[in-house]
Amino acid sequence: MNIFTRKENKIFTTPVLEIDLKRLVENYRLLTKIIAPAKPSAVVKDDAYGLNAAVVAKALYEKADCRNFWVAHALEAERIIEGVPDAEIYVLQGIGVDSLELFRQHKFIPVISSPEMLKFWKKHKIEGIKPVIHVETGLNRLGFREPDLQKLSAKDRQMFSMVMSHLACADEKDHFMNAHQLENFTRIRKRYFADLPASLSASDGAFLGEEFCCDMVRLGAAMYGINTAPYRQNQMQNIINLQAPILQIAQLPKGDFVGYSATYRATTDRTIAIVSIGYGDGCPRSLSNVGKVIFKIDGKCHEARIIGRVSMDNIICDITDIEGLSVGMFGSLICDEYTLDDIARDAGTISYEILSRLGKNTRFIRRYIPA
Repeated sequence: MNIFTRKENKIFTTPVLEIDLKRLVENYRLLTKIIAPAKPSAVVKDDAYGLNAAVVAKALYEKADCRNFWVAHALEAERIIEGVPDAEIYVLQGIGVDSLELFRQHKFIPVISSPEMLKFWKKHKIEGIKPVIHVETGLNRLGFREPDLQKLSAKDRQMFSMVMSHLACADEKDHFMNAHQLENFTRIRKRYFADLPASLSASDGAFLGEEFCCDMVRLGAAMYGINTAPYRQNQMQNIINLQAPILQIAQLPKGDFVGYSATYRATTDRTIAIVSIGYGDGCPRSLSNVGKVIFKIDGKCHEARIIGRVSMDNIICDITDIEGLSVGMFGSLICDEYTLDDIARDAGTISYEILSRLGKNTRFIRRYIPA
């Protein structure tokens, strides 16, 4: 990905979010090979983690032959359906009175996660749809518990097209919960849904081995470049480049403070750059005094530490040791050299949250590199 550098006397004020759809598709294809012979599917909930689900789903449909998609709500499914005309779209939060008409109109596939929702489905069953049943295996979130499953009749069990569950600790390869949940899922499948296809794993489970992949894997975060298996080198390509322009360069004398609450004080004379991005753009305030901005000059990357508090619209960087910067040039908060995983580590959070927050921001200029 190119990091924009601008000629002097050019003033820019707006951050730029660049999404590489070509790399996204390549990540999906690589994951497809890793999980084989399981069937791949793409998770585009939360507006594809904020990257525009309609755009992402269409790219995967057209360039990677993806024919199975997962969203959280029926409204999200409606937003992607035009670009994926004959795909199966699974709705993780299920079906209710508020979404019934969308299911009737578009034949989305609901995930049934509770006896109450199953009762609703029986009352409003839609011809031509066989829902997915979600069973609880250890995460203790959504899903049918064992006593609920015991109450299902043979006819009830036959109304489903797939059985699914969700792993709690798949990002830790040797965590005891992985074997515990696999054992529970295998036992439940054998006892109640022996003839149904199954889905246990999302992106992190894809790296645990064939037994965790079952019949379908729900590929999400890894497809977006996040390292969902941190115990191994990330095989995925970064797909995000977040850049922001320098608004001003100034001298910071020894002893002076920077930013709200005066959390940074210069111990020597410093040069600072005020960059046009802040927590109002989704840049975490927890990056104050710990985050960094990457500037690329003549093909070489230079790190500039964020000093002082991250404010709503701006951050302040120490550029004392970087020559050749000028107002109007862009630095990167996320790029190949400083990835989503890196910024999340420095912010004390997870890559999923960073991407979701940034992706929803409406103040960015947004650019897509075509697949």
